[in-house]
Amino acid sequence: MTKLLLALLLLFTCPFLVWSQVLTGADVLVNSRLQLLAGKRVGIVTNQTGRLRSGEFLVDALLSRGVHVTALFGPEHGIRGNAGPGEEVRDTLDELRHIPVYSLYGATTKPTPRMLDSVDLLVYDIQDVGVRFFTYITTLYFVMEAGAEQHIPVMVLDRPDPLGGVVVDGPVLEDSLRSFVGIVPIPIVYGLTCGELARMINGEGWLKGGAHAELTVVPMQGWTRSMLWNETGLPWTPPSPNIPDVRTCYGYPVTCFLEATNISEGRGTPEPFLMIGAPFVNADALAASLDHAVPSIHWEPTTFTPVSSKYAAVPCHGVRLAIDSPPVHHPISCAVSLLRVLKQSCAGKLTIRGDDLLRLSGSSLVPGSVEDSSVFRSTEKQWQRSCTQFVHTSASYHLYK
Repeated sequence: MTKLLLALLLLFTCPFLVWSQVLTGADVLVNSRLQLLAGKRVGIVTNQTGRLRSGEFLVDALLSRGVHVTALFGPEHGIRGNAGPGEEVRDTLDELRHIPVYSLYGATTKPTPRMLDSVDLLVYDIQDVGVRFFTYITTLYFVMEAGAEQHIPVMVLDRPDPLGGVVVDGPVLEDSLRSFVGIVPIPIVYGLTCGELARMINGEGWLKGGAHAELTVVPMQGWTRSMLWNETGLPWTPPSPNIPDVRTCYGYPVTCFLEATNISEGRGTPEPFLMIGAPFVNADALAASLDHAVPSIHWEPTTFTPVSSKYAAVPCHGVRLAIDSPPVHHPISCAVSLLRVLKQSCAGKLTIRGDDLLRLSGSSLVPGSVEDSSVFRSTEKQWQRSCTQFVHTSASYHLYK
């Protein structure tokens, strides 16, 4: 009785407390829409993030309710999320469930007719991070394309965009720079859930030959565009080995361009994409320069020693991004400014692999923006206009306010 009175007292005296109960599309499907799977042989595109609020894997929840799951498909990092970045993943068998597991990252990136031979419905349930070069949305694209080609319906179980549905930034992908880290003409930070993006891919005719998948999106309940992850009440499952917590999602679009350089982006540390540096960097000078050039982020001098990736077991000096809650409002502008400051402060020791930067940025104008501040200002204005147009177009595919 005392606990009940205390709870009621908190409720009425602290109206600012918000107890969100966001339900993902997976929860909604299992709780109230299982009839959509009745009589179907179901293939599930998923990984370790495909869980219900309770922590139960979607696959197990469906099997325990009599759904006929005939195949599993895994994206980059594999169906368990433990393969390294860029590591080829092979087909296997889920020995516990006796279901074949097909890899969509390696020799094959799109479900083949053989893989789909026993599938009547493809269900996609993967947590994304809201950034174009994170490859799960490319996997979604190819799943939709395969569904359209093989006349197999596709169902997307929606999940929150950890960056929210408000921030949109960066150049729209140029068609000539399409790759597995950028497959559709959207900004780098695109402000859509995976379900909304699937609707846009279909609606804008972006699949090969202008094809359309037979698409169903199971929306979330309780999510709004301005909502941050810690307001959803959902547990965080790392979508990849180097996105251990939601703070990493905030730093990821700011520092991921460093993958195209000889600067460590923090892989092999407890805070990937939040700590950057190299043995030749002057940490204090870099932090001071960045605080002046990119004041929207606080840059703390730091030293770290990666256990893997670039400079494994070698002490690196650099900065830590002090980002603890809200996403950065203009993360790609910050990313380009970061490269410009590094180029100025590292006295010729910074190297940038131009082809990799083109592939990540998806824009032929970004490399020049690193070299010249006037080019950067012009390019930034151009991509902001493109983002404004993208926001206008994408609004018709929104599922949430």
